[in-house]
Amino acid sequence: MSIIATSVVLLIAALHVYILVLEMFLWTGPRARAAFGTSAEFASGTKALAANQGLYNGFLAAGLVWGAVASDPVGFQAKVFFLVCVAVAGAYGAATASRKIVFVQTVPALIGLALVLAAR
Repeated sequence: MSIIATSVVLLIAALHVYILVLEMFLWTGPRARAAFGTSAEFASGTKALAANQGLYNGFLAAGLVWGAVASDPVGFQAKVFFLVCVAVAGAYGAATASRKIVFVQTVPALIGLALVLAAR
């Protein structure tokens, strides 16, 4: 179970690295605009804001990777903390920006959290 839990944590980290890339480097391009449903004008006007948001996704990814590679109890604590952060961020994003965020962020984070707790 521990290998599955850690694999899910690393997949969630990879998702947040992908979001980082979209928000920090590809924000005005067609892939990011399609993923986030933005216009070229909106993307151009919010480029700095999106880059900042992408940086925060990078911090989430870094914390999840840290939790995956650190020995317990720190690894366990880091995984739980950062998975809860992802779940809360996803819930907030779903409430304020797009409901699909709950399925992209919150649900995977809660599944990962359940797996991490079950593997304990």
